Parts: sequence; structure tokens; C-alpha cells
Amino acid sequence: MLRKKAAKFLTLALTAVLSVSLFAGCAKSGKEGEKKAEQVIKYNLGSEPKTLDPALNSAVDGATVIVNTFVGLTRLDAKDQPVPGVAEKWDVSADGMTYKFYLRKDVKWSDGKPVTAKDFEYAWKRALAPETAAEYAYQLYYLKNAEAYNTGNGKAEDVGVKALDDYTLEVNLEYPTPYFLSLTAFPTYMPVRQDIVEKDKEKWATNPETYIGNGPFKLKEWKIKEALILEKNPNYFDAANVKLDRIEIRMIDDQNTALTSFQQGELDFIESPPTQQIPTLLSQGVAKKYPYLGTYFYVINLTDNADKIDAAAAKALKDVRVRKALTLAIDRKALIETVTKAGQQPATSFVPSGIIMADGKDFKNKDYYKAEGDVQEAKRLLAEAGYPDGKGFPKITVMYNTSAGHQNIAQAIQAMWKENLGIDVELANQEWKVFQSTRNKKEYLIARHGWIGDYNDPMTLLDMWTSKSGQNDAGYNNPEYDKKVDAAKRESDPVKRIQLLHEAEDILMNDMPIIPLYYYVNVVCMKDYVKDVHKSPLGFVYFDRAYVQK
Repeated sequence: MLRKKAAKFLTLALTAVLSVSLFAGCAKSGKEGEKKAEQVIKYNLGSEPKTLDPALNSAVDGATVIVNTFVGLTRLDAKDQPVPGVAEKWDVSADGMTYKFYLRKDVKWSDGKPVTAKDFEYAWKRALAPETAAEYAYQLYYLKNAEAYNTGNGKAEDVGVKALDDYTLEVNLEYPTPYFLSLTAFPTYMPVRQDIVEKDKEKWATNPETYIGNGPFKLKEWKIKEALILEKNPNYFDAANVKLDRIEIRMIDDQNTALTSFQQGELDFIESPPTQQIPTLLSQGVAKKYPYLGTYFYVINLTDNADKIDAAAAKALKDVRVRKALTLAIDRKALIETVTKAGQQPATSFVPSGIIMADGKDFKNKDYYKAEGDVQEAKRLLAEAGYPDGKGFPKITVMYNTSAGHQNIAQAIQAMWKENLGIDVELANQEWKVFQSTRNKKEYLIARHGWIGDYNDPMTLLDMWTSKSGQNDAGYNNPEYDKKVDAAKRESDPVKRIQLLHEAEDILMNDMPIIPLYYYVNVVCMKDYVKDVHKSPLGFVYFDRAYVQK
């Protein structure tokens, strides 16, 4: 999924409980209130998006804007199931390897020009082009020859996507992919206009005049570090069912400031209120919890870049015994009960519960460690690694993006590591965009991370740790892990596929390049006059059916 930051696709077995439309309270009933109310929602996005380019975005904040300004071949309905979007129908070959999409002929860009199959072919190949350097290029590796092209070993013309005519797109896959239709609703698969992009590759997605989309809303204004203004797109093919005239998206990083703005009526909808106030807000009915398919964790830099930061610390962290000791020295239950306080679940694996597989069972079938941790085993491992009671252990730095919530978590873990292992940890924070860059460039030792699933399948969390993944911020590299994930992608037998994915997670959790902390829940505050906003467990917020009723 996307970075949560993170991650934000679905199996056909996704249950309705994972999805929710946000209905809040009762106001005036009937059409009278709806007609009189100004159809404007003021929503706090939090961090300013690093980019709004569908090919380059890798974060939930940017994706939320993209899914409201663009539409893919499919859309996700209220249950997060793929339904026709730009494509009105499609055919799938018996072997599941070839898709033929038939596009609607009434779909237009926000400037009135028609959307064609060529726009999709261009967009997908652009995301794969080596020079684009898209982190999410690997999400297109399902296309035939896509990986070869992206890694410089193939040609664009050999990639398995081709516009047969203006309204027919043929897609050939490397192997059958049961969730491929859901992938086509994901931001990386959105169409973009070649003539627009090629005129200004660096800035086209920052200028409302050139940010041409095909979704329910269009970008009217972008006030850097202040607000994004979206207006209804009259050229949207389903504009008749879009009730909002405008969405005013604020970018208030500070959770306390955002909550104050909400309480004063300056915002209608905020996410992630201040941690310490969540219990009170929930009890008062001001805040509500919704499912979130993702994991909050720490990532450990295993690359040579870490040596440049602190050679001694890097050496220690490359010892799997140290990584396991750090993991086992954390009491996740206490962390949730005393720090996060939003009803999260302790992460005792990387893949969260709630992913229902073809056999009808939850993928999560084991705990790799106790939620309370295991301090004695942690001490034993640290001593075995050469640091008894933390003696001689180098000082390490944990980095997080600026946020009171992230700071509180880091301070709690800092205290646990000091008390349980006798090691000293420094904390450092950076503004979100800077932090993203630092983490992507692997210029850290340990960093906060979060991942929201891009689709409801374990693959959305496990394939990010393959050696070729653009999301592998740990620099983790285990050929056996790569083999298991690749084999799972190609396996058509659902039982064998599940087994391969379990084996892959076993390898990951044994190597421990990450420290899972908790599984996300989404806590939001929304005014009772805001109706039919859809908050997907995959992290996106959809406003295409939302309206205001006062």
C-alpha cells in the first residue's frame, strides 16, 4: 500500500466488514437540507503530498488526491470490489493471461478531450520506464515483459499493454493474477495525457492548469503547505452523481491544531486526532474507528549506506541476533494501552489479520512472538551478539517524521530498550517530505514506517521486501525470500500459493529487517452533516458520492 505514510488491491473474498461508508449522525432528512447546504467539505490531509503524479506517488496522502481526480479502467465500489470505471466491460482469456478492456466512449479529460486506450498504454509504460524511476514500477510487473523493460533489459514495445484502437486496450500478463482487476483501480494504473506530461515532465503535476485528470474532481488551486482546492469536474462521465461542488483540503501536520480547527468549525473531517485525546473523543462519539489494512513498524537499514552514518551501529544492526533482541524487548500490549490508545492490535507478524484467502481462512495463522515481548530471550540474544546487558553497544538513532504521535511511540520504545536491554537510543525527527527522501535514500539507521495494503492480499505487504522492490527501504536481500514471493505470484493453485506466502513471511520474520509494532486502525472525526464519504481500509478517502446535509 502505500506509505502511511506508505500502502496503499483486493481478493474476491474480501468481506464487507473490511469496508465502510462513513455515515455520521442524523441531521435534517430529505432533499430540503441537502439542497440548502453549501456542497463543500473541508478535509485535513495532514502532510503535504510529495507528488500528485500517479506514476511517482507512493503515499496515502497523494493517493487520496489522485483517486479523486483520476479514474482507472476500474473503480472500487463501497465494498472495495472492482466495478467498471473507464472500461465499461472486459473479457478475460480462459488461462487468465489476457485481458481485453472496452472503454466507454463518453469519458473525457477535465479539459474536454477524450480519454483513449492510448492514454493508458502511455501511462503504464511511462511508470515502467527506467528514467521515470517510479517506486511503484514493480506493481506493473504483472504485465508481460514489464520487469525486463523497467530494469533496462527489455523494450517498451514488448510490454504487455497495447491500444488496439481508441477504445480497446489489450493487456497480457506474465502469469494469472486473481486481483488484477483491482490493480487497475490503483493510482499507478491511472491514465495520463502524453501531450501534457511531455511538455513539462517535472512540474505538470504541480500546476492546476496542466494537472489534467479524468476523475470526479479537478485541481483548482495548490497553495504550498497550506491547501489543495478541488472542484467538481463537469466533464467527468458520472458527474450527474457527484454532489459536492468543492473539497478544501488542508495540510495541517500538527494533530492538536487540526483537532482545534475541527472543534471550531474550520474543518469538517480530520483523521488521526491527538493520541492522548482519542479515548475521550471515542467515548463522546466525536471520533469513530474504522478498519485499516496495514502495519505500523520500524525498518532497519541493512545497506552499506548505514556504515556512512555510524559504522559501529551499522555493524550491530546487521547482526540478526541484535535485530531480534530489539524486537523482543518491546511490550506491544503496553505500547497500545498506554501510548497509542486507539484500540490498535499488537503486531505479532508483518501481515495483519483480516485478509481472507480463497480457502475462507484468515491468512494470519501464527504469532512470531508474544505481544508482551520476551525480555529474557532478548537479553540472551544481545549477549550472544557480544553486548551483555548492553555493554559496548553503540548508540543508535531512531528517525521519525514530525508528529506528536510518532514521537510518543519512539520515546516509549526508547525507554523499553534502555530498561530491558541497557542500550541508549537517540531520537531524531524530520518534516514529512524530507523524511521520505531520507528513508528512500537509506540515510538512516532505524526509521519509522507504515504500510497500508494496496489490495486485500498478503502479496501487497510481502512483495515490498523483495530485493528488486522500490519500496524496500531496508535494502533487505534474501534470494530465498525472493524465490518464495516470485513462486507465489506464479502459482495458480490457491492452497499452494498460500503456503508459499506463509513460507515467505517465515523467512522475513526470521531475518527481521523490520520491527512490527501494531496493526493500524483508522480514527476519524467527522461532522454529522457530512454524508457518504467512503474511507477504504486500503487508506483512500473517496468523495465522489459525498454530500453535505444540514
